[in-house]
Amino acid sequence: MAARPRPSHVQMLKVGLTGGMGSGKSTVAGILEVLGIPVYYADAAAKRLMEEDASLRNAIIRSFGAQSFREGRIDRAWLAAHVFSDPERTRVLNSLVHPATLADARNWMQRQKSPYAVKEAALIFESGSQAELDLVVGVRASEETRIRRVMRRDGSTREQALLRMRRQMDENDKMSRCDRVLLNEDDSRLLPQVLALHEELLQRAAASSS
Repeated sequence: MAARPRPSHVQMLKVGLTGGMGSGKSTVAGILEVLGIPVYYADAAAKRLMEEDASLRNAIIRSFGAQSFREGRIDRAWLAAHVFSDPERTRVLNSLVHPATLADARNWMQRQKSPYAVKEAALIFESGSQAELDLVVGVRASEETRIRRVMRRDGSTREQALLRMRRQMDENDKMSRCDRVLLNEDDSRLLPQVLALHEELLQRAAASSS
């Protein structure tokens, strides 16, 4: 069932969508978009804000130097080599980017007209944004499945994929904090789960308006 616009007096459900690298949360988000649900992609928004938000850009330059940008664009290769490889530097960068992204997502949510809207983000719990959401849906896959997907997607080695995954929040911990969990080992089994979730959220949105 496609989503119908919500009446202006009805409060929209705010849904988080999270999962570790290679879990397939973007696949779930894409299905929901096809069903008419608006999705805020936090990672893409963060990259945009780092370049468009002057105060954020200046804060990054103060913390990491002018070399973090090249011709006005964030130098992701430099950040990967000099920031993301260092847990403390990564923490500092996140402390700058997360508040800007939270504010941007909040403004985006206020403009949506659907029964529910989704914020897709790997760092929902790490950023504290779950406090502004009505519920959080997790997407889970086995470590081997995730490694295989990351290697295929990014062209990385198994060791590189595993190292990046190990820097993220423990998967069991993350999923235990979610209100719903979808298992994504097989695309053919994922779609029925997403459709069922969509129906549940539409019903919950309708109930909240009655």
